Amino acid sequence: MSRGRKHGVLAVSGDLVVMPTKIYESKRYCLTIEDALEVVFQQMRIAGNRQRTIESYQYIFEQFMTINKLMYVEDITVEALYHYLDVLKVTPATKLIRLKSTKAVLSKFYNNGWIKEKFWCNIHIKIDKEVKKGAKESDIDKLLELIDQTSFIGFRDAVAIKLMYKTGIRIRTLGELKERHIDFDNLCLNLDGSTLKNHKFLKLPIDKELADMLQLLIKMNDGIRSHFGTDNHNVFITQNGLEMNTSKSSNCAISKQLNKYSKRFGLANINAHAIRRAYAKNLHDKGASIALISKALGHSDLAVTT
Repeated sequence: MSRGRKHGVLAVSGDLVVMPTKIYESKRYCLTIEDALEVVFQQMRIAGNRQRTIESYQYIFEQFMTINKLMYVEDITVEALYHYLDVLKVTPATKLIRLKSTKAVLSKFYNNGWIKEKFWCNIHIKIDKEVKKGAKESDIDKLLELIDQTSFIGFRDAVAIKLMYKTGIRIRTLGELKERHIDFDNLCLNLDGSTLKNHKFLKLPIDKELADMLQLLIKMNDGIRSHFGTDNHNVFITQNGLEMNTSKSSNCAISKQLNKYSKRFGLANINAHAIRRAYAKNLHDKGASIALISKALGHSDLAVTT
């Protein structure tokens, strides 16, 4: 029989080692990043975040994990974040987007009490921001003249272009626009939070010409949905009667059509963002304040509008 000996906190009896009950827990009891992300993304879905936004966060943060070979939340450090940014082979603008997304997820970790300090707050990337130009009104007029509006697709696209230029709505909002969002009596769009990026209500005026075009488009939609047996109330649909937006992409059929028109007719700055910027510039040229333009565009930050 072996003699019992005591060394510090360990009690040794022969070949038997008895560990104390208050010994520090091993990492297998710590929160894994994978489990933390699952909780965060569930919270985002409940809060109304778009699936595309969640998938973008997931892709970027998993890339951050892979590069640093991280498994547990407690392993995330400022050094790991710097290393991630250092090895990325992307443009400074893309690197800034990756940093913002990573910070957003880390902030949610902090809000859940999994991280004690916001060590990422002082990490910044400076880039020279290019001021993008809006589409020219003359190019928009030329495009509308060249589009064959005798076909369903051509007419639908023309209505979409006019609506974007006269209201400044995003291409994503365009794809999610429902018939109930249009008030033909008061000539306005009543956009609820489900269609907007900032999830706030927005009311935008439309003119009689645009209202008449929208009413005609809705009648055409009814015939197409009846023919193909589809069931939706979207204002802008595909030629098969289906919704244009998907959870995996913000590029609806209209966006692809604009790209085709730009190449076909030699119009260099015709896309959804350029048309939206043209709307904003038009408001500015008419004397609208930055605050008013920001509200009309549905921005949550004046700096973006500026």
